[in-house]
Amino acid sequence: MKNRSTYSIALGISALFLMAILYMVTTGQIEDAGWLFLGFFATLAFGFSGFKALKGLVFTTMIFAGVSLALYYPSWFTQLGGVELTVLIIPLIQIIMFGMGTTMSLKDFATVFKTPKGVFIGVSAQLLIMPLVGFALAKMSPFPPEIAAGIVLIGCSPSGVASNVMAYLANANVALSITITSIATLLAPFLTPVLMKFLAGEFVEIDVLAMMWTIVKMIILPIGAGLLFNKLTGDGAQWLDRAMPIISMLAIGLIIVIITAAGRDSLLDIGGILMLLVLIHNVFGYTIGYGYAKLFKMKEQDARTIAIEVGMQNGGLASGIANSLGKIATMGLAPAVFGPLMNITGSMLASYWHGKPTQTVPNRVLDQ
Repeated sequence: MKNRSTYSIALGISALFLMAILYMVTTGQIEDAGWLFLGFFATLAFGFSGFKALKGLVFTTMIFAGVSLALYYPSWFTQLGGVELTVLIIPLIQIIMFGMGTTMSLKDFATVFKTPKGVFIGVSAQLLIMPLVGFALAKMSPFPPEIAAGIVLIGCSPSGVASNVMAYLANANVALSITITSIATLLAPFLTPVLMKFLAGEFVEIDVLAMMWTIVKMIILPIGAGLLFNKLTGDGAQWLDRAMPIISMLAIGLIIVIITAAGRDSLLDIGGILMLLVLIHNVFGYTIGYGYAKLFKMKEQDARTIAIEVGMQNGGLASGIANSLGKIATMGLAPAVFGPLMNITGSMLASYWHGKPTQTVPNRVLDQ
């Protein structure tokens, strides 16, 4: 009871911060409200952590706290000791991919043979729906070519591990979700550059072979190292299994904050429109992905899985690609915005579906 009261008090304090922010906005003092935004999101995240139904929003809320700092104090996240912090982006992604590899083994891909229809439909939906919707939105947008190309880039990226968590919460097919994520990720070094060449070539120059090698370094090599580490250590590295989700979340948060700081000026100019287009992209992914699965008469549990896999993309990988092209402050903006938004919408969708159980008992892979 006492603990619940503490979290409720934190939510009350966050409400006070919000009122102070609204006062600063209405009196034209928003440029001085940086610490108020930080206080609002920090206390809100702490308050959310005390309620089971809201815990899924804690990470995203903390991301918004970091983004607020990056927008108000960008110099803190652009350089350190004369070194550009954008150099951290690719190593951070490699750490995340290594962590993904340590949780995998060759037997995880047995789902491909057990349910090939679901895997094929899920992967094909991801490779068709999000790239094409991204291209359409980029063509409609009023943005400069490099920023528009970022919308296409997030659409051409595979899903990330966040989709597996949301599939679990939504009573979807977690085994299928993990398999689709794994296969789409392993295909990314070959398919993402080709898709970008065809769909984003009119916005920016795309060197397909160079992009392939960049993605191989970010995905294939660290995942391979993680698989090998898992094979050699077996159950002897359970501490790493517990630590990697936290490390991955911190890495994703740092990537988003660095990108926000690097592209602050552009983001302040186009932020509202970009958020709207990215939200449309994300919601279309859920909606069309679900409809695509139902078109092929997939059962409800698998349709939910495919909807989540299509709607939730690997923003970290997209950011790394943008950084490798030297366009983190432009092409990297859409992935930076997409990440927090998809976590909010994904949590909402998962909560909705969690209250509507399927007839099939949910897969409890993530409990193991």
